[in-house]
Amino acid sequence: MWYVIEGKDRPDSLAGRMAARPAHLARLNALKDSGRLLLAGPLPAIDAEDPGPAGFTGSLIVAEFESLDAARAWADADPYLEAGVYESVRVSPFRKVLP
Repeated sequence: MWYVIEGKDRPDSLAGRMAARPAHLARLNALKDSGRLLLAGPLPAIDAEDPGPAGFTGSLIVAEFESLDAARAWADADPYLEAGVYESVRVSPFRKVLP
């Protein structure tokens, strides 16, 4: 089943986000390589493709896992969470309808 993982950034977390980004992307690429990643990306803090020093408010990931517990366990091991970038993470089941 698909799951939405929503990470909410702490204020002033851009430096930590940039430092942990390679490890974060490696995990996402592993999901992609296994055919389990639908989409992933950051949420800019301002209406711009590159928000610069304004940074990001969080991240959104939609990926396939065998259960809600497995999705939560994967989210709990995210380098952004370990680095203190995320102040909270929410994991929810997701049913893809379109496209």
